[in-house]
Amino acid sequence: MGKSRRGLGALSAAGLFGTMLVFAAGTSTGAAVTAAPTISHPPRIPVPPPGPGGPGAPGAPGVVNTWAASNWSGYAETGTFTGVTGTWTVPAVAASSSPTYSSAWVGVDGFNNSNLIQTGTEEDYYNGAAHYNAWWEILPASETALPGSFAVAPGDRMKASIYETSTVSGGGGPGGPGGPGHKAGVGGTAQHVWVITIGDATRGWSFSTNQAYNGAGSSAEWVMEAPEVGGRIATLAHYTVNPPSGTGDFDNTGVLTSIASTGSPVYTGAGLNYQKDAGVMIQNNAQVSTPGNPDTALTAFNAAYGSALPPTPSG
Repeated sequence: MGKSRRGLGALSAAGLFGTMLVFAAGTSTGAAVTAAPTISHPPRIPVPPPGPGGPGAPGAPGVVNTWAASNWSGYAETGTFTGVTGTWTVPAVAASSSPTYSSAWVGVDGFNNSNLIQTGTEEDYYNGAAHYNAWWEILPASETALPGSFAVAPGDRMKASIYETSTVSGGGGPGGPGGPGHKAGVGGTAQHVWVITIGDATRGWSFSTNQAYNGAGSSAEWVMEAPEVGGRIATLAHYTVNPPSGTGDFDNTGVLTSIASTGSPVYTGAGLNYQKDAGVMIQNNAQVSTPGNPDTALTAFNAAYGSALPPTPSG
């Protein structure tokens, strides 16, 4: 699954929405806040991929993937990465008789190690209602949900980016030994500061936080996930994504491979490759989430609940 770069056009960190500011432009609805369960987003939990004799066999027609997991589906690239970016449309979730959960996110690490820095949106159904929110997380901590003033809803257009800076933090925060291009201080106590940014273009807010992290940076991902709730991987919510015409459910995907020296790093197009990077989610021996083929720019893809291959984005 190693990546070879395809000389794609660069993607600006400002990307689709322009410069991200740490302000909420929207206002709170004033609705009562219901305490959410403790949710975390663990690394990929591998399972045998679908196919003859395997879980969910046979796979959906046209689905050829290199990995499967009980908690992830989407695209994951391996190599050495110092940043990731992407946009997506917040899915809607269907009512269910028991609690179900889903998350859409971008992140670095977690595909083949126990570290993970990520940010995304939650789309869950519990207590008789659908719940949506934005969050960020660095393992081993659980997700940090954004305050209610940073609300999200199905159909909202999100943008997120995560990147490593040259600034060094003296404390030992979450994360493991640094990989190539990552800097650790004396005794391994110093870590580089990473910038996590997420914004909602539909509602006009953006949020950013600087956090110490020293994972290896061995993978970059764009994922639909069944998160962990109460110490167990949740049942995936039945999600539906309805992006604007001409866009993918996930799009504008990009990566960094060097430490950012400025506040506006330039991302390289992800160069998504279905046969090398795509993976499906298997729960209870059934394929429950499937990514589609990338668009011609190799930076966008659709995602669908179930085993059917979603259409390729036209953009």
